[in-house]
Amino acid sequence: MSSRLFQSVVLQMKECTDRTIGVVDDQANVIASTDLSLIGQSIGSNLNDIMSMSDVNIINGYTYRVIGSRIKMEHVCFVKGTDQVAESVSGILAVSLGALKEYNDEKYDKINFVKNVMLENILQGDIYAKSKEVRFADEMPRVVILIRLLDRTEIFAYDIIQSLFPEKAKDFIINVGENDIALVKEVKPSIEIKDLEKLAHSIVDTLNSEFYTRAVVGIGSVVESIRDLPRSYKEAQVAIEVGKVFDVEKVIMSYNNLGIGRLIYYLPTTLCQTFLDEIFKKGSIDSLDHETLFTIQKFFENNLNVSETSRKLFVHRNTLVYRFEKIRRLTGLDLKEFDHAIVFKVALMVRKYLSSDPMKF
Repeated sequence: MSSRLFQSVVLQMKECTDRTIGVVDDQANVIASTDLSLIGQSIGSNLNDIMSMSDVNIINGYTYRVIGSRIKMEHVCFVKGTDQVAESVSGILAVSLGALKEYNDEKYDKINFVKNVMLENILQGDIYAKSKEVRFADEMPRVVILIRLLDRTEIFAYDIIQSLFPEKAKDFIINVGENDIALVKEVKPSIEIKDLEKLAHSIVDTLNSEFYTRAVVGIGSVVESIRDLPRSYKEAQVAIEVGKVFDVEKVIMSYNNLGIGRLIYYLPTTLCQTFLDEIFKKGSIDSLDHETLFTIQKFFENNLNVSETSRKLFVHRNTLVYRFEKIRRLTGLDLKEFDHAIVFKVALMVRKYLSSDPMKF
């Protein structure tokens, strides 16, 4: 356990007693004390020698007591004095610090366990045994929300996100890379995607508005068992990758709302290229200029409505029809026909996907 945490508790207890109190580590060095001048000093004896006879020992005017078990002795607390008061204070100190240490160790054991399960560093057959060892509720609905930072920043984003989710027994914040932070959150069985997206927006808004840090978020599926946590994590990664290709303006991507982009992502690249070669004549798609592609995009955005598209583009309807005829001559696809329009839309998405070269998970 961190000496900083010990020091924090010891200083708070200073208000309750006029005795000098503190903590010694297994190397017999003082790591926390109400007397700051003692920190870093050695008490001059091996810890096992000091506490070899009993849980409480008096040496050189100080009362020492083991924190936790003598079987695995890592820390000893001390109180200045050899009287009954010193023994009582040492008992209270040992119990308090022992409980704090147990809680802290258990918490970090759980975080490491969740991280190792999520990253598939634990065999599936060992998960349930390990979960019982760290007293982890394995059959609870959980979701992985992956936060990817887009800006290098001086702030420690991990601490910020941790402060947003103080329920440390149910929510786990995990660093999984230089720019990625995973939130493994316990949720209600009835939770909806819109609720998770609202939660994700609150994270992005906090990072952006208060700390000027941009981020995107991928949301995996809710899983019922700890064994399925890796799937939710991979889905959150996929959501971000698909969003980078097809929805660059969105900052929140949910795996269950990716639409046809998810389908394309899972297709082999060779199959995608074969599809493009089949649909477009050689070089025809590359011959379309930026203005033409922009016109096509607006046509799709306006639900294949020629009149509405011409109005939005501030061009005459006949001009738009002429552009579509030009596209038909180049590609063989008439965008005014629904089936051709759908094929063209998918083909453009496939082409965009191939040119982006996203990571596969």
